[in-house]
Amino acid sequence: MRRKLFGTDGVRGVANTEPMTVETAMALGQAVAYSFRNHSGKHKIVIGKDTRLSGYMFETALAAGICSMGGDVLLVGPLPTPGIAFLTHSMRADAGVVISASHNPYQDNGIKFFGRDGFKLPDKLEGRIEMLMMGDQLREVRPPSPQIGRAHRIDDATGRYIVYLKNTFPAHLSLEGLRIVIDCANGAAYRIAPQVFQELGADVFPLGVSPSGLNINEKCGSLFPEMVSAKVRELRADIGISLDGDADRVIVVDHKGDVVDGDRIMAICAEEMARKKTLKKNTVVATVMSNIGLELFLRQRKIRMVRAPVGDRYVVETMRGGGFNFGGEQSGHLIFLDHAKTGDGILAALQVLAVMVESGKRIADLGSKMSTFPQILVNLKLKHRVPLEKLPRLQKAIAAFEKRLGGRGRILVRFSGTEPVLRIMVEGEDRSETETIVNALAEKAREEIR
Repeated sequence: MRRKLFGTDGVRGVANTEPMTVETAMALGQAVAYSFRNHSGKHKIVIGKDTRLSGYMFETALAAGICSMGGDVLLVGPLPTPGIAFLTHSMRADAGVVISASHNPYQDNGIKFFGRDGFKLPDKLEGRIEMLMMGDQLREVRPPSPQIGRAHRIDDATGRYIVYLKNTFPAHLSLEGLRIVIDCANGAAYRIAPQVFQELGADVFPLGVSPSGLNINEKCGSLFPEMVSAKVRELRADIGISLDGDADRVIVVDHKGDVVDGDRIMAICAEEMARKKTLKKNTVVATVMSNIGLELFLRQRKIRMVRAPVGDRYVVETMRGGGFNFGGEQSGHLIFLDHAKTGDGILAALQVLAVMVESGKRIADLGSKMSTFPQILVNLKLKHRVPLEKLPRLQKAIAAFEKRLGGRGRILVRFSGTEPVLRIMVEGEDRSETETIVNALAEKAREEIR
């Protein structure tokens, strides 16, 4: 069935407004608990969250729904999304739930799920969960009173995750002598990230570590690297690390304060992995949004690049389907499949630092090997979606501009999977031409979608 509730990354929206209501959360809890019953009839589900004010009510509603279907709940409190994936798998839980809207402002929230293997759920399973929520089946299978589930709090969840992260950093290396600025976006990693880098020997200067429930991602974190960039220059730090609210993505800043995005991070790590012969099938999985410059950089080094749809879950699916072990997104989702089942900002930063320490080179030098084409992205907020195939004037304009660009650039027009936004991306050799094209396409879209 076609999913209506689930988007690219779970269910997301404004908190206390459909679909992100307590009622929906409780129904999701019931449907997921029923879907993940194991053969013995017993099941346990991990629930974690970021630092949003609305996380409390969704945590309670989900737990109530799961317990009402006979499931036991393991509450871990604020923890990065990849931490929930790790705990779900390591604790042999039947599923994991993350309450987070990732990089969105505090008003929004979301709910996403991991299977017992620590991977995000496939579209087909999300569709079945929606079907259960809309039908009457769950009312008929509620367990009797003695079989109602319990909720337990896991007090050492943070410590377990910290140990796991540190173990992904090469044991023969240390961060001693490095000055690191870390921006935690007032989000889920506000305690964990500084501790990880400190315990590995770095001098850490933390930002965004005072969550109020209302300030997550507020002019900080990976969407606003300007803050960490200014601090790096002020403190003459070696590197800046900027996470988003649920810490599943990272943007790096070099010692000059210049931003190193996900594409450049992939270039740095892929080259090192290929040199060490740890890059499976000598292939990197990126998305349709990754810059042509990354593709050319990899091709020059005889590394193949495969493009997946936007969304780290689709990158992971492509990696698993092809037997690859490294991929990511320009936005900073980096997946090291030998270590993790999903994007992990802290883990990715550790891998970049390992290359930096072992090579003895600065990030600015490592990242400068890759040249980028001008790439301009326009986001149009819309009241409603219209299938792109039903916008003939826009399609005609896209075709004309693609012909004009030839092989010197790309055009990508798509709807966001998490917001009511039409994204128009144009990439080409000449910035002026690129701006002209993206503005013309945006105007066509506005005219045709009213």
